[in-house]
Amino acid sequence: MRRREFVAGLGLAGLAPLAARAQQPSKKPVVGLLGSESPDSWKDRLNAFRQGLSEAGYIEGQNVAIEYRWAEGRNDRLAALAADLVSQQVSVIVVLGSTPSAIAAKHATVTIPIVFRIGTDPVEVGLVASLARPGGNLTGVTTLGALVAPKQLELLRDLIPAGAECGLLLNPSNPVITNIESRVVPAAAQALGLKVHILNATTADELDRAFASLVERRIRGLVIAVDTFFVARSEQLADLALRNAILAVSPYEEFAAAGGLISYGGSITDASRKAGVCTGRVLKGERPAEIPIEQSTRLQLVINAKTAAAIGLDLPAQLLARADKVIE
Repeated sequence: MRRREFVAGLGLAGLAPLAARAQQPSKKPVVGLLGSESPDSWKDRLNAFRQGLSEAGYIEGQNVAIEYRWAEGRNDRLAALAADLVSQQVSVIVVLGSTPSAIAAKHATVTIPIVFRIGTDPVEVGLVASLARPGGNLTGVTTLGALVAPKQLELLRDLIPAGAECGLLLNPSNPVITNIESRVVPAAAQALGLKVHILNATTADELDRAFASLVERRIRGLVIAVDTFFVARSEQLADLALRNAILAVSPYEEFAAAGGLISYGGSITDASRKAGVCTGRVLKGERPAEIPIEQSTRLQLVINAKTAAAIGLDLPAQLLARADKVIE
C-alpha cells in the first residue's frame, strides 16, 4: 500500500467512531414518578400531568420517559420507592399527591430535582424555605387541601339536623395531615357551635368500623380528610355513607362521582397539569430553588343530587346554585 493511501485510511478510521456517535440519538430524560396509590386510582391526574408535560414540549415515549413507582396505599413503602428512583438516576422526581410522598422524596436526595403536587403548606411541613424562593431541590404546586376542611364543616352545618354532631375521618399513617386537620377542624367546629368526633382508618376494614361507630353514636355528618388513601377508597366511602344515611363531604370529586353526597376542594387535575408544566421547566434546565411554588386556588363544589334524594335530603336552593356541578 502506498504511503498516501495508508495515511488516508488512518484518517477515515479515526473519524468513523465520531460519526457513529454523532448519529446516535441523544438520551431521553427520565421522570421518576412516585405514586402513593395505584395507576388505576390516578388516571385523571396522570392524564393531566402528561398534558402539562406536553404543553412544556415533552411527550412520554417520544422525548421523555417516565419510571413509575406505586406504594399501593402503603406509606411505609414510600422511602424505599423514593430511594429506588434515586438509584436509577432519574432526571427529576415527581410527586402528584400525598405529603408523605413528598417528604420521602426530600429525604431520599438533595441533588435530584423534585416537583410536587400536595394539599398542604410546603413551608409549614418543612419541604421548602419559602413559597417565593423554595431553595434546595424542591418546587411544585399546592392545592387548598387541609385548609378547606373548615368550609366543608360549614356545608354540613347547614344540612344536618339542629343539635346533631359531626365526625372527622383521618388516616393516622399520614401524620402531617392528621396533625393539621385535628387542629383546624375542632377549632372551626367550636366557632360554629358543633361538636366533632375524630375517627381513624388506615385500611378498608377500619373504614367499615369507623362508619359503624358513626351509626352507634348517631352522628349524621362526616368530614373526610385530605388523603390519597381516601381518594382510592372513594367507592367504598360513598357506599358506606349512602347505606348508613351519613351526610359526608370529601375534598375529592371522585367521592361525589362515586355516589358521595358532596365534594368540595381544590382541583387536583388542574394542579397536576400545572405540575407537568413545572416538570418541563425543570427538564429544560431551570433550578427548582428559583421556581416559585404555584398556589392553585381553584375550588370545586360538586353535589350528588341523586344521593341526596336516596337518603331523603332536601338540598337548599342556595347550595345548589353555588355548585360547579350537580350530579342528577
